[in-house]
Amino acid sequence: MRDLYLVGLLCATLASPLSSQLLSTPPTKQLEQDFRSMHFRCIGPYRAGRSLAVASHPDDRMTYYFGTTGGGVFKSTDGGDTWLDITDTTFQAASIGCLAIAPSDPNVIYAGTGETDIRGNISPGDGLYRSTDAGRSWKSIGLKDGQMFGDIVVHPDDPNTVLVSAMGRVFGTNSERGIFKSTDGGGTWKKVLYRNDSTGGVSLKMDPLNPRILYASLWQAYRNGWSLSSGGSGSGLFKSTDGGDTWKEITTNPGLPTGINGKICIDVSRARRNMVYAMVENRNGGLFKSMDGGATWDRVSSDANIKQRPWYFSHVYADPQNEQVVYVLNVQMHKSIDGGRTFRTMGTNHADHHDLWIDPNDPQRMIVANDGGAVVSVDGGAHWTDDHMATAQFYHVTLDNHFPYRLYGAQQDNTTCSIPSRTIGGWNIDRQDWYSVAGFESGYVVPHPSIPEITVGGNYSGYLGWQDRRINQERDISVYPKNPVGEGARDRGERFQWTFPILFSPHDPSVLYTTSQHVWRSTDNGMSWARISDDLTRNDTAKQAPSGGPITKDNTGVEVYNTIFTFAESPVQQGTLWAGSDCGLIHVSADNGTSWRNVTPSAPWKASGVDAALGKSTDALVSIIEPSPHAAATAYAAINRYKLDDYEPYI
Repeated sequence: MRDLYLVGLLCATLASPLSSQLLSTPPTKQLEQDFRSMHFRCIGPYRAGRSLAVASHPDDRMTYYFGTTGGGVFKSTDGGDTWLDITDTTFQAASIGCLAIAPSDPNVIYAGTGETDIRGNISPGDGLYRSTDAGRSWKSIGLKDGQMFGDIVVHPDDPNTVLVSAMGRVFGTNSERGIFKSTDGGGTWKKVLYRNDSTGGVSLKMDPLNPRILYASLWQAYRNGWSLSSGGSGSGLFKSTDGGDTWKEITTNPGLPTGINGKICIDVSRARRNMVYAMVENRNGGLFKSMDGGATWDRVSSDANIKQRPWYFSHVYADPQNEQVVYVLNVQMHKSIDGGRTFRTMGTNHADHHDLWIDPNDPQRMIVANDGGAVVSVDGGAHWTDDHMATAQFYHVTLDNHFPYRLYGAQQDNTTCSIPSRTIGGWNIDRQDWYSVAGFESGYVVPHPSIPEITVGGNYSGYLGWQDRRINQERDISVYPKNPVGEGARDRGERFQWTFPILFSPHDPSVLYTTSQHVWRSTDNGMSWARISDDLTRNDTAKQAPSGGPITKDNTGVEVYNTIFTFAESPVQQGTLWAGSDCGLIHVSADNGTSWRNVTPSAPWKASGVDAALGKSTDALVSIIEPSPHAAATAYAAINRYKLDDYEPYI
């Protein structure tokens, strides 16, 4: 139906008074003119996604800011009811790691790009930005190779004196990392705390009662395509008593845990002088408290709920007026009213909490960032604003044959979604127009070619679901129905990536494909599966070990390696199948999967400082393969190497 509609538009155009002009215009030129007149429009859904940074100012109770991991900085001037993106036309990087407003001038805002809660599919940044007009305009202020920023602190009396923590290249090594200070609003920077080229700055806090006193943590951590490492000899806790110009390490002060440290997050109390909190990733970690400015410490809690996945969470915030109240962010938001000894879980709009701002003059007023955006409370968390901003992250997008056509995708840390491209007779695309379909947060979701009420959707750990909306039922059709969370890739049997391909044949809607390290095909709606390939990856078992360490393991699925990451069938020739792996291999079958040929490119590409030949660089990620709609033997591949610290694009 969609094709007929496009033909109808074309016929109507050619029959118009402009037809002679259009026919006399060269086709290529006409296409260029047509595309120049087209514009992107947001169709939703208005459901928020992951956020790591929030900010407000005590003198303006109605204005808030939050930073998304894919959409830049948003601002609200009505207490969090509505939000407007204020960086779309300015920032090159859409991922925001931290925000800070100058206490002495609410017009001065600093933003650090890039994420320091280092997921396997994080986005790096392009440095720091500054606004002097409350976000209406922004200026890049350097540290572009800092890549990922954790905290920004601004002097209470001078908006031009600012310190930042930079993690640097999480997928590589570099020297632009640690703690930096500027006294001219970011015009120039001085590196004031640095350990080595694999250790970055993460947590940075200024004593609200004495701006000469600061605390900072350094974190030795890295990521690649198959593992996470959090912790090492570079990690540590530091204190400055001269405004951040010099630092003294306090990691080994009495009461802090011995051995290897990982991520450490800190906060300083405004309610009681010299009271400092630290969430420490360590085999004997947890929440630690000092009553003497970091000279000595006590572990006040080892509650598993506040220290799980410490590399991803661990943020701690002291109440500005009540010395007994402290908050720790983790999967849930936790509050203690007895100085951190016990915690209760607070209700919020969503899980996975990453940042919190509390009004120093009114601790009941706060804004929290989590995987559901940012929400505001004015009653201490009893009630929160709605999270209906369009900042969701989607892994993939597919279309169906409805009229108007609908779009399908899986939202990070939420459900899958089907949403119309437009509504007939309606003024907008609203919540009643979109709904959840098969699968969950991380997978592909594809509509049945001839019955769009049927969808097939995936999720991490190899889950595959078949949903029939007509009967409101979803059934599990997983190839390998086992939940392997917690296991390394080599122990999983079938290695399914965090997001793995799902595809109906463009020639036969009864044929369904999916991939692990093998290609699988079903001809009975997923009731049974046939393996139609050998292992089409490098099967390097050294890169299939349990991920994490040296303190905390983390095996949720994103580190599963040596998998077929992308798959496609030629729309021109049935049975011509293409498979691309996350370790740099491309295979093709011209006989419907009976045999496969390795067609991995071997000639060097653009060097970018490394040998970027797929045949030599074994770990490039073949992200998408798109077969030609004109020639069965032709296909295009989009390949990325950012997890090898190479940010060049390759096609």
